[in-house]
Amino acid sequence: MKYRNYILVAAMMLVATVAEAAKTVSSTALKLVADGQTVNTPAIQRAIDDLSRKGGGTIVFEPGNYVIGTLELRSNIELHLKSGATLLGSTNPYDYIDITKEGADRSDPKKWNYLSLALIEAYQAKNIKLTGEGTIDARGCEVALAIDSLHKAGVRPDPNYFDRLNRPREAMRPNLFTINACEGIEVSGLHLRNGACWGLVFFQCKNLLIERVDVLNRAYWNNDGIDIVDCQHVIIRDSHVNAADDGICLKSDKLELACDDIQVYNCAVESSASAIKFGTNSAGGFKNITIRDIKVSDTFRSAIAIEAVDGGEVRNVLVENIHALNTGNPIFIRLGKRQADRRDGIVDGVTIRNMVCEVPFERPDVGYKLRGPITNTMRNPMPSSIVGIPGVKVRNVLIDNVTIIYPGGADKGLRYLTMGELSKIPEQINRYPEFDMFGELPCYGFYVRHADGVTFRNVNLLLRNDDFRPAFVLDDASNVKFENITYPFGKKNGQIYDNSKQ
Repeated sequence: MKYRNYILVAAMMLVATVAEAAKTVSSTALKLVADGQTVNTPAIQRAIDDLSRKGGGTIVFEPGNYVIGTLELRSNIELHLKSGATLLGSTNPYDYIDITKEGADRSDPKKWNYLSLALIEAYQAKNIKLTGEGTIDARGCEVALAIDSLHKAGVRPDPNYFDRLNRPREAMRPNLFTINACEGIEVSGLHLRNGACWGLVFFQCKNLLIERVDVLNRAYWNNDGIDIVDCQHVIIRDSHVNAADDGICLKSDKLELACDDIQVYNCAVESSASAIKFGTNSAGGFKNITIRDIKVSDTFRSAIAIEAVDGGEVRNVLVENIHALNTGNPIFIRLGKRQADRRDGIVDGVTIRNMVCEVPFERPDVGYKLRGPITNTMRNPMPSSIVGIPGVKVRNVLIDNVTIIYPGGADKGLRYLTMGELSKIPEQINRYPEFDMFGELPCYGFYVRHADGVTFRNVNLLLRNDDFRPAFVLDDASNVKFENITYPFGKKNGQIYDNSKQ
């Protein structure tokens, strides 16, 4: 009897093993053509659909170049790319389709948005994975130029075409990934390249792991690296992002939702905009966020930008262990109100600690193919900013153990704003937030306006060249504390100007 049981168990294990093996399908078995020219979308999509109907499985891509248009991942599906395997985005714009199924009329491009098109898409799927050591290259520049040509020929007009800059808007250009309303997602080990628009977009997803990925998304304008929109329970770790726009960006589109329980750590970021950004879309807000062990370099705007300008709440945010080199601005915290009929936003409870940042005098993106946006450069070097709006203050911010090397070199002949002219600094309540949005500022270190409960502790400020401005300017700022501040050599007196006490 004992031996019969052993045989039965062994047979069951064999059946289970065979069943498991049957769930793994290779590109060879699917007879995919890896010549870099043949479009393989129909065959791959059929395999995805068939595996998903049978409970799920894995498609393994052997080395080679597989051209694809939009692929829709379904529940319990893994795409695994071996080293040397590359999924190449088709350069034909008609190979990209929308699968969001949200009821909008997709025949009308006016109703398209940033979720409409992507190379890899998923909608309301569970347990999906993109893994391996291979590459997904969307060939975004070629795709964007083809879209532009179709518009100019009148074949496929872009109703929102950017005439001033002579290029198609974001909604017409496919992202690299758009993962929408999904749960249980893993993206690991891959080299991800060249979207025509944003890179990895995750919208209203839960339980997301991104690890050991290398994201290079500099093929075209507005190309973010990773966008996390109203997601919960997210880990991004051990990754590298180089983006033509924001590097790792948290967004919130819905008033009733938020980004919640997000961890980003041990990553390196280069950006022609901001490296780590909360916003700009910030309707619901950002809660319980940890950003740690980040290396930032060659970044045009801010190393850390935290923006609440659409009525959202920013609470319980920890940013620590940041090392930023050749970065245009260290810290930008902004509470604004872009829409007058929205509720007031909240920024309450932000800690930034253990940070070193070096700011150059010149633009930090000199030599980049796609440089940061044109700005009013006729100004002196900008400080970090913590700024609310009249009647709505940024609250409870701790800046602790932070060293910033500013360029100095401010010149009164270029711009000169006296302390008696602080009221001339525009509020810009409803403007798009950026670190240089206020124009010339009267300090080199930190500009604090409409804030309550800001603490500067163990802050070390250095200057490469002399600067006639004070280190800190406070305007309508209450309960601001300074603990163990180190100023540049020779500067001690008059380094804090508090207009709130004038």
